[in-house]
Amino acid sequence: MAKAKHAEWTRLLAAYVRSAEDGVTRVDYAALAANSADRAALDAYIARFAEADLSAKTDANFASWANLYNAVTVRHILERYPVRSIRDGYLNGPWKQVRVRAGGREVSLDAIEHDILRVRWGTPEVHYALNCASYSCPNLPPYAWEPATLEADLARAARDYVNHPRGVTVTARGLTVSSIYSWFEKDFGGSKAAVIEHLLLHAEPGLAASIRANPRINRHTYDWALNDTQATSRR
Repeated sequence: MAKAKHAEWTRLLAAYVRSAEDGVTRVDYAALAANSADRAALDAYIARFAEADLSAKTDANFASWANLYNAVTVRHILERYPVRSIRDGYLNGPWKQVRVRAGGREVSLDAIEHDILRVRWGTPEVHYALNCASYSCPNLPPYAWEPATLEADLARAARDYVNHPRGVTVTARGLTVSSIYSWFEKDFGGSKAAVIEHLLLHAEPGLAASIRANPRINRHTYDWALNDTQATSRR
């Protein structure tokens, strides 16, 4: 078995990410904020990418960029905690402002997502790999992305999201789907019909049958409430 390249990030995720009964993972930000040793470990994990060669289009580098994005996002929440949403205090969110040194240069969260992962890899799986610290985002798993298991883990992440109501909800008027499929429609085939085909690739049989019975996207929705174990309600 290939040696884990992101074992320290997996250790932190396993310690602080909780799976809830509603199928959404949440982070115990309060506990992590209170643990100075693990805060330092998070900083050290992020720092290891500062001068790393992340230029090649490989599974290893996809995993590194996606893990870095998620780790920096968690750190950003910790720096501002407690907050109700990652967007609190920002007009359009923090993604252009939050920056980190990686691959020998300074990059923003926005650049990691849109200029690196989406441009270099250009696959729908990018959107299941990244977590924006929000209820409606695909789950932050309790383990790091690893190149040896990347394909299977991303397929699982896509299945989990599509088959959860925040990904797809069937109504009498058609489908209510995550705004991810509107914001990034191009990445899912470039049309609503292509988005539906993508959903069918990952839908469980019952959901797939319901989608085929009324294959029309009626509404997009997204809940920006923080994915916090301490949260008592969603926005």
